[in-house]
Amino acid sequence: MTDLATLERDGPVARLTLNRPEARNALSEDLIDALRARVADLAPMEDVSVCVVGGAGRAFCAGMDLKAVLGDPSAARRLLSGIAELTIEVRSLPMVTVARVQGAAIGGGCGLMSVCDLAVTHEGAKLGYPEVDLGVCPAVVAPWLVEKIGAGAARRVLLSGGLTPAARALELGLVSAVAADAEALDAEVEGVVDRLQSASAGALRATKAWVNEAEGVGVFALVRRGAMISAEVLEDPGARAALSAAFGRR
Repeated sequence: MTDLATLERDGPVARLTLNRPEARNALSEDLIDALRARVADLAPMEDVSVCVVGGAGRAFCAGMDLKAVLGDPSAARRLLSGIAELTIEVRSLPMVTVARVQGAAIGGGCGLMSVCDLAVTHEGAKLGYPEVDLGVCPAVVAPWLVEKIGAGAARRVLLSGGLTPAARALELGLVSAVAADAEALDAEVEGVVDRLQSASAGALRATKAWVNEAEGVGVFALVRRGAMISAEVLEDPGARAALSAAFGRR
């Protein structure tokens, strides 16, 4: 059976990969569990200074597996709780995390991108939080977006729904670099990794630890509460009907 999440190392650089390409790396319960296991493996690796977080195939991550939610109403709470814990665990990693974002980072996928310290994408990528368009509340990822781009900008992004072009995402601070196209993405990512490797590994870790401390653990409680708010919305029959109708239009 193919591993749903893989972790590879090349000296001080690790690569954590979502490996469910046939579903555009949508966050199923099994994928979330696999990612959390790999993050737990990664956390104690003191000689790793950078981790590149990526997705196999054409998309970084299409977000929470909404088809699973439609098939099983009880799945929403488990999935959203798992996403909350995954994002907290990725944020808490001691090494610098760099999201390699190809194709699409939607909803929970954009949330996973946002908890990484840096994110690199390309022109033409589909990024954003279209949850409200689907009858879904993005509460579980909202605190991370507020931390990333500020409350005012996050309010506009989350309430407007839809997708954000790569250039606009760069302006907002949602991503830190944009390659000219998908073919140029790896070179752009490796350039970022190389620049990080030129710094002191100890200084990188100490700086990240201090920034995380300054951010505070209060955001963790908000993310966990957000998971419950999102689940409550998804359990409402009206929201589920809207979600079903949205999928029917696709």
